[in-house]
Amino acid sequence: MRVTVIGCSGSFAGPTSAASSYLVSVDDGDRTWKVLFDLGSGALGPLQRHIDLHDLDAIFLTHLHPDHCADLCGLYVAHHYAPAGPTDAHLPVWGPEGTASRLALMYHGLEEGGMDKVFAFGQLQDQVAVTVGPVTITPYAVNHPVEAFGFRVEADGAVLGYTGDTDTCDNLAPLMRDADLVLADSAFVDGRDEIRGIHLSASRAAQAAADAGGVKRLVLTHMPAWNDADVCRAQAEPFWPTVEVAEPDAVYRLGRP
Repeated sequence: MRVTVIGCSGSFAGPTSAASSYLVSVDDGDRTWKVLFDLGSGALGPLQRHIDLHDLDAIFLTHLHPDHCADLCGLYVAHHYAPAGPTDAHLPVWGPEGTASRLALMYHGLEEGGMDKVFAFGQLQDQVAVTVGPVTITPYAVNHPVEAFGFRVEADGAVLGYTGDTDTCDNLAPLMRDADLVLADSAFVDGRDEIRGIHLSASRAAQAAADAGGVKRLVLTHMPAWNDADVCRAQAEPFWPTVEVAEPDAVYRLGRP
Protein backbone atom coordinates (compact mmCIF):
# COMPACT_ATOMS: atom_id res chain seq x y z
CA MET A 1 0.00 0.00 0.00
CA ARG A 2 1.26 3.47 -0.93
CA VAL A 3 -0.30 6.57 0.65
CA THR A 4 0.29 9.93 -1.04
CA VAL A 5 -0.61 13.23 0.62
CA ILE A 6 -2.35 15.34 -2.01
CA GLY A 7 -3.44 18.03 0.44
CA CYS A 8 -3.18 18.30 4.21
CA SER A 9 -4.23 21.85 5.08
CA GLY A 10 -7.14 22.11 7.51
CA SER A 11 -10.33 24.10 7.00
CA PHE A 12 -9.14 25.82 3.80
CA ALA A 13 -6.32 25.54 1.28
CA GLY A 14 -3.13 27.05 2.69
CA PRO A 15 -0.26 28.83 0.94
CA THR A 16 1.72 25.61 0.53
CA SER A 17 -0.96 22.90 0.56
CA ALA A 18 -4.41 22.12 -0.73
CA ALA A 19 -7.08 21.05 1.72
CA SER A 20 -7.60 17.42 2.69
CA SER A 21 -6.98 14.69 0.12
CA TYR A 22 -5.08 11.40 0.34
CA LEU A 23 -4.45 8.87 -2.42
CA VAL A 24 -4.08 5.16 -1.61
CA SER A 25 -2.55 2.93 -4.29
CA VAL A 26 -2.44 -0.87 -4.03
CA ASP A 27 -0.90 -3.24 -6.58
CA ASP A 28 -2.57 -6.66 -6.62
CA GLY A 29 -0.15 -8.16 -9.15
CA ASP A 30 -2.41 -7.51 -12.12
CA ARG A 31 -3.03 -3.78 -11.80
CA THR A 32 -2.73 -0.86 -9.41
CA TRP A 33 -5.93 0.17 -7.68
CA LYS A 34 -6.29 3.85 -6.79
CA VAL A 35 -8.67 5.01 -4.07
CA LEU A 36 -8.96 8.66 -3.02
CA PHE A 37 -9.95 9.81 0.44
CA ASP A 38 -11.46 13.32 0.34
CA LEU A 39 -11.01 15.90 -2.40
CA GLY A 40 -11.02 19.21 -0.58
CA SER A 41 -10.65 22.74 -1.87
CA GLY A 42 -7.60 23.13 -4.09
CA ALA A 43 -6.78 19.41 -4.19
CA LEU A 44 -7.76 18.64 -7.78
CA GLY A 45 -4.73 20.51 -9.14
CA PRO A 46 -1.98 18.64 -7.26
CA LEU A 47 -3.87 15.35 -7.66
CA GLN A 48 -3.12 15.56 -11.39
CA ARG A 49 0.62 15.48 -10.64
CA HIS A 50 0.16 11.99 -9.25
CA ILE A 51 -2.58 10.35 -11.31
CA ASP A 52 -4.62 10.53 -14.49
CA LEU A 53 -8.05 11.60 -13.23
CA HIS A 54 -9.71 8.78 -15.18
CA ASP A 55 -7.63 6.17 -13.35
CA LEU A 56 -9.38 6.58 -10.00
CA ASP A 57 -11.31 3.51 -8.86
CA ALA A 58 -13.33 5.15 -6.06
CA ILE A 59 -13.57 8.20 -3.82
CA PHE A 60 -14.50 8.17 -0.14
CA LEU A 61 -15.61 11.38 1.56
CA THR A 62 -15.27 11.75 5.32
CA HIS A 63 -17.94 14.46 5.40
CA LEU A 64 -19.44 17.28 3.39
CA HIS A 65 -17.56 20.36 4.53
CA PRO A 66 -15.93 22.08 1.52
CA ASP A 67 -12.37 21.47 2.69
CA HIS A 68 -13.06 17.75 2.19
CA CYS A 69 -15.28 17.62 -0.89
CA ALA A 70 -15.41 20.92 -2.84
CA ASP A 71 -13.17 19.80 -5.70
CA LEU A 72 -15.61 17.04 -6.65
CA CYS A 73 -17.22 19.85 -8.68
CA GLY A 74 -14.05 20.27 -10.73
CA LEU A 75 -13.65 16.52 -11.11
CA TYR A 76 -17.17 16.37 -12.50
CA VAL A 77 -16.20 18.93 -15.14
CA ALA A 78 -13.01 17.04 -16.00
CA HIS A 79 -14.97 13.84 -16.56
CA HIS A 80 -18.12 15.19 -18.19
CA TYR A 81 -16.84 17.97 -20.44
CA ALA A 82 -13.49 16.60 -21.65
CA PRO A 83 -13.05 17.06 -25.43
CA ALA A 84 -13.08 13.29 -25.92
CA GLY A 85 -16.46 13.14 -24.22
CA PRO A 86 -17.56 11.39 -21.03
CA THR A 87 -16.80 7.73 -20.47
CA ASP A 88 -19.53 5.15 -19.94
CA ALA A 89 -18.12 4.14 -16.55
CA HIS A 90 -19.37 5.87 -13.42
CA LEU A 91 -16.86 6.60 -10.69
CA PRO A 92 -18.05 5.34 -7.28
CA VAL A 93 -18.26 8.12 -4.68
CA TRP A 94 -19.02 7.07 -1.12
CA GLY A 95 -20.09 9.64 1.43
CA PRO A 96 -22.58 10.54 4.18
CA GLU A 97 -26.31 10.79 3.60
CA GLY A 98 -27.16 13.50 1.08
CA THR A 99 -23.81 13.56 -0.71
CA ALA A 100 -25.27 13.66 -4.23
CA SER A 101 -27.69 16.50 -3.50
CA ARG A 102 -25.13 18.53 -1.55
CA LEU A 103 -22.61 18.36 -4.39
CA ALA A 104 -25.27 19.34 -6.92
CA LEU A 105 -26.13 22.41 -4.82
CA MET A 106 -22.46 23.30 -4.54
CA TYR A 107 -22.25 23.27 -8.35
CA HIS A 108 -24.76 26.09 -8.79
CA GLY A 109 -26.92 25.78 -11.89
CA LEU A 110 -26.03 22.14 -12.51
CA GLU A 111 -28.17 20.69 -15.25
CA GLU A 112 -30.97 18.23 -14.45
CA GLY A 113 -29.79 14.90 -13.15
CA GLY A 114 -27.11 16.21 -10.81
CA MET A 115 -23.73 14.53 -11.06
CA ASP A 116 -25.18 11.05 -11.63
CA LYS A 117 -23.94 11.13 -15.22
CA VAL A 118 -20.39 10.85 -13.91
CA PHE A 119 -20.52 9.50 -10.35
CA ALA A 120 -22.24 6.50 -8.76
CA PHE A 121 -23.05 7.57 -5.21
CA GLY A 122 -23.05 5.22 -2.24
CA GLN A 123 -23.99 5.98 1.36
CA LEU A 124 -21.55 5.16 4.14
CA GLN A 125 -22.71 3.36 7.28
CA ASP A 126 -20.87 3.04 10.55
CA GLN A 127 -18.64 -0.06 10.54
CA VAL A 128 -20.10 -1.43 7.30
CA ALA A 129 -17.09 -2.20 5.12
CA VAL A 130 -16.81 -1.41 1.41
CA THR A 131 -14.45 -3.33 -0.89
CA VAL A 132 -12.68 -1.80 -3.88
CA GLY A 133 -10.56 -4.47 -5.59
CA PRO A 134 -8.05 -5.65 -2.96
CA VAL A 135 -8.80 -2.72 -0.63
CA THR A 136 -11.24 -2.94 2.28
CA ILE A 137 -12.47 0.37 3.66
CA THR A 138 -14.33 0.38 6.96
CA PRO A 139 -15.99 3.68 7.90
CA TYR A 140 -16.26 4.64 11.56
CA ALA A 141 -18.64 7.38 12.68
CA VAL A 142 -16.67 10.09 14.47
CA ASN A 143 -17.26 13.18 16.59
CA HIS A 144 -17.86 16.26 14.40
CA PRO A 145 -20.78 18.72 14.17
CA VAL A 146 -22.05 17.08 10.95
CA GLU A 147 -22.27 13.40 10.01
CA ALA A 148 -18.65 12.38 9.57
CA PHE A 149 -16.55 9.26 9.26
CA GLY A 150 -12.98 8.18 9.68
CA PHE A 151 -11.67 5.25 7.64
CA ARG A 152 -9.72 2.11 8.39
CA VAL A 153 -8.12 1.06 5.10
CA GLU A 154 -6.72 -2.47 4.74
CA ALA A 155 -4.95 -4.25 1.89
CA ASP A 156 -2.49 -7.14 1.79
CA GLY A 157 -1.85 -6.98 5.54
CA ALA A 158 -1.20 -3.22 5.64
CA VAL A 159 -3.46 -0.87 7.60
CA LEU A 160 -4.03 2.88 7.30
CA GLY A 161 -6.16 4.76 9.80
CA TYR A 162 -7.49 8.14 8.67
CA THR A 163 -9.51 9.99 11.28
CA GLY A 164 -11.06 12.66 9.09
CA ASP A 165 -12.33 15.53 11.24
CA THR A 166 -13.14 14.48 14.78
CA ASP A 167 -12.68 15.09 18.45
CA THR A 168 -12.06 12.26 20.90
CA CYS A 169 -14.58 9.40 20.57
CA ASP A 170 -14.84 5.66 21.19
CA ASN A 171 -14.56 4.75 17.50
CA LEU A 172 -11.00 6.06 17.26
CA ALA A 173 -9.71 2.94 19.04
CA PRO A 174 -10.89 0.33 16.49
CA LEU A 175 -10.11 2.73 13.64
CA MET A 176 -6.48 3.13 14.75
CA ARG A 177 -5.67 -0.17 16.45
CA ASP A 178 -2.55 -1.94 15.03
CA ALA A 179 -2.40 0.48 12.09
CA ASP A 180 0.87 0.84 10.20
CA LEU A 181 0.08 4.54 9.77
CA VAL A 182 -2.47 6.87 11.32
CA LEU A 183 -3.28 10.22 9.72
CA ALA A 184 -4.84 12.17 12.58
CA ASP A 185 -6.74 15.44 12.67
CA SER A 186 -4.72 18.07 14.54
CA ALA A 187 -6.61 21.26 13.77
CA PHE A 188 -6.91 22.47 17.35
CA VAL A 189 -4.18 23.70 19.68
CA ASP A 190 -4.25 23.12 23.42
CA GLY A 191 -4.65 26.40 25.30
CA ARG A 192 -6.10 28.17 22.26
CA ASP A 193 -9.07 26.08 21.10
CA GLU A 194 -11.16 25.01 24.08
CA ILE A 195 -14.44 24.13 22.36
CA ARG A 196 -15.04 20.37 22.19
CA GLY A 197 -16.77 18.08 19.72
CA ILE A 198 -15.17 19.46 16.55
CA HIS A 199 -11.46 18.62 16.17
CA LEU A 200 -8.63 16.82 17.89
CA SER A 201 -5.65 18.71 19.19
CA ALA A 202 -2.21 17.16 18.67
CA SER A 203 -2.11 15.92 22.24
CA ARG A 204 -5.56 14.30 21.99
CA ALA A 205 -4.64 12.71 18.66
CA ALA A 206 -1.46 11.27 20.16
CA GLN A 207 -3.29 10.07 23.26
CA ALA A 208 -5.90 8.34 21.08
CA ALA A 209 -3.20 6.56 19.08
CA ALA A 210 -1.43 5.45 22.24
CA ASP A 211 -4.69 4.22 23.79
CA ALA A 212 -5.66 2.30 20.65
CA GLY A 213 -2.52 0.16 20.84
CA GLY A 214 -0.25 -1.24 18.16
CA VAL A 215 -0.01 1.92 16.04
CA LYS A 216 3.37 2.01 14.30
CA ARG A 217 3.45 5.56 12.93
CA LEU A 218 1.48 8.70 13.76
CA VAL A 219 1.27 11.65 11.39
CA LEU A 220 -0.57 14.84 12.37
CA THR A 221 -2.56 16.46 9.59
CA HIS A 222 -5.43 18.88 8.84
CA MET A 223 -3.59 21.84 10.34
CA PRO A 224 -4.97 25.24 9.26
CA ALA A 225 -2.47 27.76 7.94
CA TRP A 226 -2.59 29.64 11.26
CA ASN A 227 -1.25 26.63 13.21
CA ASP A 228 2.43 26.41 14.09
CA ALA A 229 3.46 22.83 13.24
CA ASP A 230 6.25 22.93 15.82
CA VAL A 231 3.78 23.82 18.56
CA CYS A 232 1.47 20.97 17.54
CA ARG A 233 4.38 18.54 17.41
CA ALA A 234 5.53 19.61 20.86
CA GLN A 235 2.05 19.11 22.32
CA ALA A 236 1.90 15.55 20.91
CA GLU A 237 5.39 14.44 21.89
CA PRO A 238 4.67 13.64 25.58
CA PHE A 239 2.22 11.00 24.34
CA TRP A 240 4.01 10.05 21.08
CA PRO A 241 7.71 11.06 21.00
CA THR A 242 8.18 10.11 17.32
CA VAL A 243 5.16 12.04 16.04
CA GLU A 244 5.39 13.43 12.49
CA VAL A 245 3.60 16.21 10.62
CA ALA A 246 2.08 15.69 7.17
CA GLU A 247 3.45 17.54 4.17
CA PRO A 248 2.00 17.76 0.65
CA ASP A 249 3.38 15.20 -1.82
CA ALA A 250 4.74 13.02 1.01
CA VAL A 251 4.54 9.29 0.25
CA TYR A 252 4.24 6.52 2.85
CA ARG A 253 4.80 2.89 1.87
CA LEU A 254 3.05 0.39 4.10
CA GLY A 255 3.30 -3.37 4.32
CA ARG A 256 5.51 -5.39 2.02
CA PRO A 257 8.22 -3.57 -0.01
